[in-house]
Amino acid sequence: MTNPVEYIRRYHDELTEFRQDIHAHPEIAFEEHRTAERVASQLTAWGIEVHRGLAGTGLVGVIRGRETSARSVGLRADMDCLPMHETGEHSYRSRIPGRMHACGHDGHTTMLLGAARYLQQTQAFAGTVYAIFQPAEEHGGGGREMVRAGLFERFPADEVYALHNWPTLPAGSMAVAPGPVLASADEIRIRVTGRGSHAAMPDQGIDPVVVAAHVITALQTIPSRNVSPLDAVVVSICSLQTSQVGAFNVIPNGVELIGTVRAFREDTRALAERRCGEIARGVAAALGAQAEVEYLRGYPPTVNSPREADFAAAVGERLFGAGNVLREFDRSMGAEDFSFMLQEKPGAYVLLGQGGPPGGCSLHNPNYDFNDAVTPLGAGLLAALAETALALAGRPA
Repeated sequence: MTNPVEYIRRYHDELTEFRQDIHAHPEIAFEEHRTAERVASQLTAWGIEVHRGLAGTGLVGVIRGRETSARSVGLRADMDCLPMHETGEHSYRSRIPGRMHACGHDGHTTMLLGAARYLQQTQAFAGTVYAIFQPAEEHGGGGREMVRAGLFERFPADEVYALHNWPTLPAGSMAVAPGPVLASADEIRIRVTGRGSHAAMPDQGIDPVVVAAHVITALQTIPSRNVSPLDAVVVSICSLQTSQVGAFNVIPNGVELIGTVRAFREDTRALAERRCGEIARGVAAALGAQAEVEYLRGYPPTVNSPREADFAAAVGERLFGAGNVLREFDRSMGAEDFSFMLQEKPGAYVLLGQGGPPGGCSLHNPNYDFNDAVTPLGAGLLAALAETALALAGRPA
């Protein structure tokens, strides 16, 4: 059997050039027109059938194996960047102010391209591989929108896989496990209304700033007193804005709080949603004020199905060695909209070691850059997942 990692190393330089080009031209959610065009052009040049326009800028490459089969596998990569200004000094730094590939989606796109080229050129599988290039992972829920647009009706993958580079893991390693690996991501907005007054006469008003402070503190009883210590939930209030700005001697009429709630389990998520409303309204009422609570559900937890997680680990062990595949690791309270695809199909989300120099930065940092050295590793893993899942007759899976 051809080693996909070694095969892909033959065109590693071309993939690096491609990755650095789209790094220099980052595009945010649903605006990935140049990126999608570059991806489509490459796929077409390799003879791969391309379907455009899913959720706007999303596209799918269809790769058929040497033998026909009803079986199919989906491989997904995200294409969008973040609304950040890049501070790195490399020659291919972002040319667009306020836009930056600070999460490695340029690398994810390139790795899936590398896998697609290998699969098309070798065709050592039976069935069909769908290379799914998704827009708007960071903001906009492109994964959800592709599903809504009929992704799996048009391209009915039996299972789906995705990779995300992980700077805290060494290059040449990976991590995957069954169950939740990333959390849900919800937004909460709390508007506290009191009664404004002169700051020197607080007894003549109802201070919403004091009420908001008590609400913020009380919300922390959700993780500490409402949820099992063996479970996990995060309630973070990240912004506080009063209706009065600039005056040092005015108690405002109102305060708006904005934050995020994260959980691994849907029942914990529902509990947190309920308690946020009860606590905010109850604390405000006890202090003579009112609180309106708006809870906006975002990405659900990213939950790997057991069979596919174990399968991905086994494939990784064959490529990287058993000692370089973590089946137990610290889960992240970050979120991913690949979760919407995993709600529709069994599959697994894999963390790929990115490595980096001591003191190197992590994701969403203005100095971040994807490690081009791991491109053949990630591309080879994606290819091996598809090739193994769709093994030719007489070849062990």
